[in-house]
Amino acid sequence: MMDRSHAARTRWGAIIGSIGGNALEWYDFTIFSYMIPIISTLFFPKSAGSVSAILMSTALFGVGFFTRPLGGICLGLYADRHSRQDAMTLGMGLMAVAVALITCAPTYEQAGVTGAVMIAIARLLQGFSVGGEFATSTTFLVEIAPPGRRGFFGSWQITGQIIAQVLGGSVGYLMTTWCTPEQVHAWAWRLPFAFGLFIIPLILTIRLKMSGAAAGKRKTFKNPGMMQSLTAQWREILTGMGLVTASTVSFYIIYGYVVTYATKILHLSLTGSYLVQMSAAASMLLVVPFSGYLSDFINKKLIIFVSLATYLVILWPLYAWLVASPSITRLIIMQISLSFVSGMFLGSYCTLITQILSPASRTTMLAIVNNMVVLVVGGFSQLIVTWLISISGKAMAPALFVMSGVAIGLIAATYLLLSPISEQTPEKTT
Repeated sequence: MMDRSHAARTRWGAIIGSIGGNALEWYDFTIFSYMIPIISTLFFPKSAGSVSAILMSTALFGVGFFTRPLGGICLGLYADRHSRQDAMTLGMGLMAVAVALITCAPTYEQAGVTGAVMIAIARLLQGFSVGGEFATSTTFLVEIAPPGRRGFFGSWQITGQIIAQVLGGSVGYLMTTWCTPEQVHAWAWRLPFAFGLFIIPLILTIRLKMSGAAAGKRKTFKNPGMMQSLTAQWREILTGMGLVTASTVSFYIIYGYVVTYATKILHLSLTGSYLVQMSAAASMLLVVPFSGYLSDFINKKLIIFVSLATYLVILWPLYAWLVASPSITRLIIMQISLSFVSGMFLGSYCTLITQILSPASRTTMLAIVNNMVVLVVGGFSQLIVTWLISISGKAMAPALFVMSGVAIGLIAATYLLLSPISEQTPEKTT
């Protein structure tokens, strides 16, 4: 009984460390996108113009995606051959260095392009770090889960990302509420980054303890090699990429772009936009774990298919309704509606992708599946959408972009329902 109780405490301690670290890494990575309206005025010359500054800022955001595949492969290989926990801890250390660079970066008025260069370097480090986070933390959560609870446990990977969004929206809202615009541009813009920096030691300590507690549970496999794994699992990899495409357009346009879209395109208030982002993300905190819980009793493939089909149907009408008469009220109704259907999809898909991949190379293959899609689809999605709006003059451009990604995900979900691809029982490789 004592051994069972100790094992349960160890498991939950490891889970808390994984979720907390995951949330913090994604907060540090995505807070930049929420701050683009402010960063665009601080790190580029005023002569560039508002639209050009936004384009350059979104390009700076996209720089971080170039190193995500490399980070995913390097940290994924390390996790598959050594330890999931140690790989996550290493990634967090790199994130700390990156956030420190952004927090201390001088503005354009203070040091010209030096600040933008520092941010570019920091974004490359952040991309490498977060590139391994998704795969290692997802694999860890699914593998440590008791039988019959893997869908619920796996959903906490996405929940960690949503916690990051709630934190980002909350910090942005408090910053713009408590500080004047002059204070925000003078010094307060650094506070959201400093918050992520100062809390890193706490989460890092938890992860180090987590690594030690689970050290005796590690199980190693004969690794088949990357090319052999890619060849043997190409159907699973392509299907997973389709699902990740739908997830990526949701996160980086529906949620990550909402503050920029609301303030620069719809001309709504910055404070209200942060409130919308925070509220929509908070609503997903309930939906995603529920979807994961439900997926332990209902076919995950069916949940994903129905969610994506519904998502595709309601997306255009909601955007058209918002653009017809932009307001914070309409924006929050649209965001919460989309949060519900996308949350049902997001809560189930992480576990499903993890379980259709071979345990011996699971982390590496999951890193490739996720990061290659995010590099192509997510990295410059905000830049592309902003450019489409600027050349077409149509505020509906984001809806078309997201619908394209969701349609690809729906095709993948349909294939999963009709194909012989089956879920594998995870081995415990903590």
